[in-house]
Amino acid sequence: MIQHKKNLHTEPTTGFGERSTQSGGRFFRKDGKPNVIRKGLKFFDQFSWYHTMISMPRWKFWLWLLIPYIIVNAFFALLYYTIGVENLNGIEKGSALNNYIQAFFFSFQTFTTVGYGHVSPSGILTSSVAAFESFLGVLTLALAAGLFYGRFSSPKSFLRFSDIALIAPYQDGIALMFRTVPYKNNHLMDAEVKLTLAMRVPRNGEEKNEFYTLDVEFNKINALILNWTIVHPINENSPMYGLSLDELKKTKAEVLVYLKAYDEGFANTVIARTSYTTDEIIEGGKFEPMYERSTTGNATILDVDKLNNYKKVKLPQPKPVES
Repeated sequence: MIQHKKNLHTEPTTGFGERSTQSGGRFFRKDGKPNVIRKGLKFFDQFSWYHTMISMPRWKFWLWLLIPYIIVNAFFALLYYTIGVENLNGIEKGSALNNYIQAFFFSFQTFTTVGYGHVSPSGILTSSVAAFESFLGVLTLALAAGLFYGRFSSPKSFLRFSDIALIAPYQDGIALMFRTVPYKNNHLMDAEVKLTLAMRVPRNGEEKNEFYTLDVEFNKINALILNWTIVHPINENSPMYGLSLDELKKTKAEVLVYLKAYDEGFANTVIARTSYTTDEIIEGGKFEPMYERSTTGNATILDVDKLNNYKKVKLPQPKPVES
């Protein structure tokens, strides 16, 4: 469908391969992670546990800490109970459940090395179990503290991309537009964006994945403080030129977005990625402003909730494409 276009800059080394019959779905999920499932590895070889724990959602991270913590202490409490709670000085004996609960809380105190002192082990076996649990607790808490620090200090872009992209009027023609906005009080400098269009194109009787560089109005800005609307003019130099949205859907087109910027707080470069499939592109829309002057006139108000707000507009009539 785009064989009539000449001198388009293709990107053969995107890392996604060219065989469209062996790739499925979108290339990037909306959160920017590659849509790839790895096989042929042992279960524990599939994951970098550090990267997994650093990047997982906050609620899941807490569950991964709390649930194993409770299970380990429940196991040690069972050991103390099996050995006999009479070997734990200071426990007030009662029902079996009460004895286990007291052993359970003694395990918590030993594992965290708090050691309140009102309960203490006696006998070689009980003391050995308590010593091993304390050693395990020190290692585990050190590991948890490292993960906390890693999650706290890991450079993040703190950028949100619009859920949709628009084909909107632009100068005397049309353009593909989407926008991004920083939603934290971090300061991003020298922000740079790169767009790649992925399409399934017939070549020699079979479909191939081909990747084309999309020029943007501004590929770099000095400071990303307010929202940034990224614009790709759909002109004679664009691989999207002359193709309707329905035609793009037939090619399984996807716009891959790579954005990097320098964060002053982290003193490091941060990366953000996302993508837009044709189902997430809307024809005939124009984004509404996200910021306005404050009532006092002394500041600018940026409304992040308006990131996806747009209004319908008419597109100019397309020019005929020369074959």
